[in-house]
Amino acid sequence: MDLRYTASEQAFRAELRAWLAAALPEVGDPPPQDDWPARRAYDLRWQRTLFDAGYAGVDWPAEGGGRGASPVEQLIFKEECERAGAPYVGVNFVGLLHAGPTIIAEGTGAQKERYLPAILRGGEVWCQGFSEPDAGSDLASLRTRAVRDGDDYIVTGSKIWTSHAEVADFCELLVRTGDDGRRGISWLILPMDAAGIEIRPLRTIGGTTEFAELFLNEVRIPVENRVGDENDGWRVTMVTLSFERGTAFVGELLECMRLLGELRAVAGRLGLLDDAGLTRRIGHLLAAFDALWALTKRNVSEAARTGIPGIGGSVFKLSFSEHAQALGDLAMEVLDRAALCADPLNGPDGAALGNGEQLHAWFKSISLTIAAGTSQVQRNIVAERILGLPKGR
Repeated sequence: MDLRYTASEQAFRAELRAWLAAALPEVGDPPPQDDWPARRAYDLRWQRTLFDAGYAGVDWPAEGGGRGASPVEQLIFKEECERAGAPYVGVNFVGLLHAGPTIIAEGTGAQKERYLPAILRGGEVWCQGFSEPDAGSDLASLRTRAVRDGDDYIVTGSKIWTSHAEVADFCELLVRTGDDGRRGISWLILPMDAAGIEIRPLRTIGGTTEFAELFLNEVRIPVENRVGDENDGWRVTMVTLSFERGTAFVGELLECMRLLGELRAVAGRLGLLDDAGLTRRIGHLLAAFDALWALTKRNVSEAARTGIPGIGGSVFKLSFSEHAQALGDLAMEVLDRAALCADPLNGPDGAALGNGEQLHAWFKSISLTIAAGTSQVQRNIVAERILGLPKGR
């Protein structure tokens, strides 16, 4: 097996690298972290820049309007964007990484025609309405109810941890249309300007309001906005979650690999690598992230072959979230020890430690073992669906 890059793949990397070098100076600095309307405009402007250059949807199949890039080209794209410091998907990560791929896999022709181009060209933002206050990790126990009324569903209930709801145009919404547990759930497209919606932002430990509570009071949603059959929403949701867990964290993985490299360099300059215990922890994280990058390549290849990432997504999500937390803990330890050095926030060491990026990554990592399915849920999935162990009673 020849694992070297082909001439066409090397040409793709060179072309992309040159384009990023020319395009990024025109992007400008991002707005303040908590100015979400400005952040929406910034992120969508970058998405439109990608679209105009032919790079939007590099990981979407051609039939969905994407570039139809090979698995290797998809990973080259993510590597080069991270290396160049390009903006990430930002406020529209749900549309680009979850809802769009789900509609490609499960939507009708009319739904694909209506929603996919707008997501790709940076015209509309999506949020996710899955979690509920009383459901916890048991998503199948959701209570938001949708009652059929002619050509509409009338929806009443509430959602929580709805990312970027206050600047979203649409929401991928799970509702209960039947009483038979998982077989009574439907996946709907909710227009966020519909009457009866109330949004209450939630402030995180990091001081931002990227999440919100979503209250629905007899909101009318057209039946034509249902993706999949009525009461078949649990299966459609598993498709969505396979994208969320299988490929949506690739950018975060690359970020962690970069932050670990910077942290190792800082620890070396401060003489901390003489500590065998700290050096061992760095080595373990290097090996873990390298293994996760290999698993990413497998998941992306499977998604390219079948259209949906496989069960390996749960393995990836479980391992990545816990190792990202370990990286955050290590960074805080190095930061604490660096503070004992003379003028720790001056010079190259301060440039890496004093800009708050490691601290922000640590705050972000705290939620990773809960977001997109808790580690406990992921372990159950791995045990039952991969290892074939019996379900707990």
